[in-house]
Amino acid sequence: MIEQKIRAQHNRTMTLTDKERFYYRARLLSVDSVDPFLNRIICGNLLDVLPKLPSACCDLIFADPPYNIAKNFNGQKFKSGSTEQYTTYLRSWLPEMKRLLKPTGSIYVCSDWRSAAAIQIVLEENFLLQNRITWEREKGRGAKSNWKNNCEDIWFATISNDYIFHVDRVMLRRKVIAPYTDSPGVPRGWQDTESGRFRLTCPSNLWTDISVPFWSMPENTDHPTQKPEKLLAKIILASSEEGDVVFDPFLGSGTTSVVAKKLGRQFFGVEIDEEYCCLAEKRLELADSHPNIQGYSGGVFWERNTLADQGTKKQDTTKKHQQTLLEV
Repeated sequence: MIEQKIRAQHNRTMTLTDKERFYYRARLLSVDSVDPFLNRIICGNLLDVLPKLPSACCDLIFADPPYNIAKNFNGQKFKSGSTEQYTTYLRSWLPEMKRLLKPTGSIYVCSDWRSAAAIQIVLEENFLLQNRITWEREKGRGAKSNWKNNCEDIWFATISNDYIFHVDRVMLRRKVIAPYTDSPGVPRGWQDTESGRFRLTCPSNLWTDISVPFWSMPENTDHPTQKPEKLLAKIILASSEEGDVVFDPFLGSGTTSVVAKKLGRQFFGVEIDEEYCCLAEKRLELADSHPNIQGYSGGVFWERNTLADQGTKKQDTTKKHQQTLLEV
């Protein structure tokens, strides 16, 4: 269980009370009973769950496995090893992802620089590698004898060259630096709005518009490697249709399932830690009353999470939800 921390007055990090743990624990599926699994969370070891899942059961997989570094996930410790050892670990589950995907399906796998080589090797053994996305984390400790580790990769692969990709759904709204015109008063590919001058640009494989969840963001939890909702929104919108099934084999605190739900997709996930599973269930319930994704609005992504009022509304909804549970 995550130990209680003393938090600042305005810290919005989502936590669980004992009553909430009891309430959400009852919703979880176990390894012994994984069916029906759609729109559910399975609490258990991934290697035990995989044989019980049917083939071609999902359209999109987002996998954020432990990187090849020593990390403590609420008591679940992952040890670093050689590239060869990490490759062996990846081969224990990654080939099964191909069986679970539909023929037009896609998979995205997260990595840092240490695990990148092994992930590329195992992905190319099983899939068609399409691209590698590098995204700026913003966070990261400084180092006096090395470069600050400030980015991560997401590998994009598919079953075949017949796959879903909607570039028009993931356009990025950027401020115009050089407002060129075709003729006086006629903007060249940009719009003049009350908020300033902006243009819509096609997304590249270098993402610098992501804010990692931190204490003042309502989506933040105590999970040590939580991915931002905005990041998942880009992937889910580009590589799936409404109603499609999105699977996360390392669900953590639930970001993938939460964003899939907000965007009208079906979902399921596997997570070994019960505390994180309960946090994911809480976030899924909150998504019913607050479907916004910070940094994404009006069908486009903003350069940064500039729509700050979304966070305020989300915080108010969270407080109301917590009060409702206390009254149950």
